[in-house]
Amino acid sequence: MRRSAASVPKNIAEGCGRNSNAQLSNFLQISLGSVSELHYQYILSKDLLYLNEPTFAQLEGEAIEIRKMIFAYRDKL
Repeated sequence: MRRSAASVPKNIAEGCGRNSNAQLSNFLQISLGSVSELHYQYILSKDLLYLNEPTFAQLEGEAIEIRKMIFAYRDKL
């Protein structure tokens, strides 16, 4: 989960360091994949009873919000 979570901003940062919006868009897409992976890990953790419902709901809401922000950023390129 830590690796998935760290991958999101690392890919955004790497994309920002590239020379074109097309490359940035590609790295934003990779970040979206990492957010989706993390979201699934939250679901699995809840199903395995590692997370209680309130914690899961908070984490899921944050993952959805981050996904929306990345989509909005990508759409403005």
